[in-house]
Amino acid sequence: MARGLFAESGADLQLVGIRKEFPGFTAVEQLDLTVPAGTFFALLGPSGCGKTTTLRLVAGLEEPTSGRILLGGRDVTDTKPHRRPVNTVFQSYALFPHMTVLENVAFGLRRRGIDDPLGKARSALRLVELDALADRKPAQLSGGQQQRVALARAVVNRPALLLLDEPLGALDLKLRRQMQLELKSIQSEVGLTFVHVTHDQEEAMTMADTVAVMNRGRIEQIGSPEEVYELPRTAFVANFLGQSNLFPAVVREAGDDAVGADVAGHRILVPRSRAQRTEGTITLGVRPEKLLLLTEEPTPIAGINVLGPGRVTDVSFSGVSTQYLVEVPGAGTVIVFAQNLVFGPVVEPGADVWLSWRVEHGFGLADAPRGSALQQAHEALVGGAET
Repeated sequence: MARGLFAESGADLQLVGIRKEFPGFTAVEQLDLTVPAGTFFALLGPSGCGKTTTLRLVAGLEEPTSGRILLGGRDVTDTKPHRRPVNTVFQSYALFPHMTVLENVAFGLRRRGIDDPLGKARSALRLVELDALADRKPAQLSGGQQQRVALARAVVNRPALLLLDEPLGALDLKLRRQMQLELKSIQSEVGLTFVHVTHDQEEAMTMADTVAVMNRGRIEQIGSPEEVYELPRTAFVANFLGQSNLFPAVVREAGDDAVGADVAGHRILVPRSRAQRTEGTITLGVRPEKLLLLTEEPTPIAGINVLGPGRVTDVSFSGVSTQYLVEVPGAGTVIVFAQNLVFGPVVEPGADVWLSWRVEHGFGLADAPRGSALQQAHEALVGGAET
């Protein structure tokens, strides 16, 4: 389908100094954000972090306490919602039950007096591969099909910006994963600017060109999914986007290429380019899937960090991988994800093991140390009511 059929181009979105206060609390604090035109942008965070409030501010459903909202360079801060070139797809599909699928998609075009509303609606349904079901009523469709209709209805209006508010939350896991890929494909084809609000890290990583991780009304880190995952800046990001092992460490040496630190009596190296702090007490991290579980103490090798010995306290099978919890004296509980290449676990609870990882897989956070990895993971995942 020709990209120009639905939108000449998306528009960039700029939030400048946005602050939103409610009685008794501040939902969004001094938010500065730029979403380039034609990109798929994900705003990721736990319940209560302010992401849904941010989306409502962009849609015009809330007014900022201070700051400006620009769309395609035009200030829309004081523009009414229906006059903004913005459409929103919600988790609830909000389809008209008495109308056919085709009529649902054409509804907004008819109200605006757009020429050939049914023809444009059919083109939108072809885009989401539902043109064969155009004459059905919403009740005759599955949840995934209804979500596609809602998407077609939004896209057909040619918005400069499409907002997605947890749109896949009501779908089962298998269908949600399928829809993630389809949403990304549709965004690439129509060229609109998508801003997707979600608490689902996998959803954000799968679809977005850029991910912004939000916490307590602020953006903690922004970048490509790979960048934010592989090189988190804070403990919150490290544990909200996946899991991480975080160790308090004392810097002993800081060279041009690497920083050497003491972790529970072990010399651990991290590339200087991957360390946010290079002196004093710092937090070092490594992802669980980067670790190797060894049943014998390894011979020291350049470029390899070793921690241990430790004792396996728990083994959990999850299909693709097995999770091991290893208690290392002075370092706390370390999480290891091992791909299941053989039948059954490699080691059983109670076994003594060593852990190793390549120096280039480690990272150093901007945060000061704040307890164990498991505690920080818990803190990252605990949230209040959605705002």
